[in-house]
Amino acid sequence: MPRPSLRSRSFRRIKKKVPGGASVIHYLKRRPSQAKCAICGGLLHGVASERGDRMKKMAKSKKVPSRMFGGNLCPSCTKNMLKKKVREKDA
Repeated sequence: MPRPSLRSRSFRRIKKKVPGGASVIHYLKRRPSQAKCAICGGLLHGVASERGDRMKKMAKSKKVPSRMFGGNLCPSCTKNMLKKKVREKDA
């Protein structure tokens, strides 16, 4: 039986075959969900979805797109928002 801290379902259970031929269960932390757009809720492509220790080691350019609102809004929502702001400014 695994130690009590590993019995939680917050860990993924992966069945592995070790070199000795025995079947064992490896416990891994689950990956976070994919980032979503703040307006439409669609998936954000180009945004890494890793655990904190891996994200800390990544370069900033690998984590989010370098455009305006990158990592927060999808490209189409960004475009619509900028159009809306320009129209408000002109009016």
